[in-house]
Amino acid sequence: METDGEILPPLGNRIPKSIDNSGMRTKGIGLMRDWIPAEHRPVWCGLQAYIERAYEHGFLDAPEQWANLGQGAPEVDDDIAGSFERPHTIDVSMSGREYGPTAGIKPLRAAVANLYNAHHRQGKESKYTWENVCIVPGGRAGLIRIAAVLNNAYLGFFVPDYTAYNEMLSLFKNFAAIPSPLSEADGYHIHPQKIADEISRGTSVILTSNPRNPTGHVVANPELKEIQDMCRDRCTLIMDEFYGGYNYKNNCDGTTISSAENIEDVDEDDVLIIDGLTKRFRLPGWRIAWIVGPKEFIKAIGSCGSYLDGGANVPFQEAAVPMLEPDKVLKEMKALQTHFKSKRDYVVDRLKSIGFLCRHVPDSTFYIWLDLSDLPESISDGLNFFQACLEEKTIVVPGIFFDLNPAKRRDLFDSPCHHYCRVSYGPRLEVLKKGLDAIERVVKK
Repeated sequence: METDGEILPPLGNRIPKSIDNSGMRTKGIGLMRDWIPAEHRPVWCGLQAYIERAYEHGFLDAPEQWANLGQGAPEVDDDIAGSFERPHTIDVSMSGREYGPTAGIKPLRAAVANLYNAHHRQGKESKYTWENVCIVPGGRAGLIRIAAVLNNAYLGFFVPDYTAYNEMLSLFKNFAAIPSPLSEADGYHIHPQKIADEISRGTSVILTSNPRNPTGHVVANPELKEIQDMCRDRCTLIMDEFYGGYNYKNNCDGTTISSAENIEDVDEDDVLIIDGLTKRFRLPGWRIAWIVGPKEFIKAIGSCGSYLDGGANVPFQEAAVPMLEPDKVLKEMKALQTHFKSKRDYVVDRLKSIGFLCRHVPDSTFYIWLDLSDLPESISDGLNFFQACLEEKTIVVPGIFFDLNPAKRRDLFDSPCHHYCRVSYGPRLEVLKKGLDAIERVVKK
């Protein structure tokens, strides 16, 4: 491996000391210079670090020649059968020229509340209103806002999970973050007993993605309901549901997975749901997301936006309102699930034909948590496999990036995620074919 003109030895099957807790080598990246005090060094999300390494290999100069199977975004084109066409232009109203409320404009907040009531609260007495919704400029901004309003608490999170949680969990000192590893043997599933164990040891806030990034699995009812019943009045749940639309468990009928289904009282159940246009509406560039929860929480989350991020773009909020009509969304989710399930099946079949075992086929998201342990030793860990793929102009994400370690208390030498990588089938089919051809060359070499 070569960086900054210096030849570095192969990584082997252990992570060398020169690798920081993001999983990337500090030597050669050119960021962590000795003269920068540790407290002022830039905080890098693992996914930013891997893309920087790809830039060093020419990705920035000619991205069209690459297959980015590391991207955490779906294809954004308008050619998915049955999907509605996204706006190509946006009218900017007079109000769109002004500063918007940091909790979001009322019409969009009301549209989000109506969507959740229509899809998840039918027949229930307690309904969401616009006051139960806060609009935020993207998922990370939403997570940061939630972290800012939490009181002193033990916050439990699971490994592996979404890399950006590292920054959320390390920036604030008003809670102590406690990792809880999931078992590889049962597909990294979050069982109700796991939640019971967390509560019994004093955890009062639990953060998780569901459907889960990077494993591609979902906790659905009745287990999800059992978990929520267990947490009621005992523990606050922060549910990252950005991949709720990518649900392949119900024959692609448009059903979305959401904890909103099991909430008894929308103002009393301490459940905060975060979602947005990014994933299931395939508009990552708009940076429009929302948090749904009890009014008391939402008021605080809306208020802290004034000093954290300033709020979401008003013209894009206005343009989003008509997209959230419930029947339109249901049709969109059917098209989304049909299309992405087809891509999932293609990628899984190709990987199996190359020689991967694919022990856990995902039932949601657009990710495959790929086990590398049966490959030749030189590429049987995520970092070396990532490096080998770069040489073939293909990007995957090393598994250790998802071994969340916000307090930097653990050395990642023996990470349970070391022999994994995340492969995304978010890109267009022709990109997937190019990337899988490259992976096949890597394995054959």
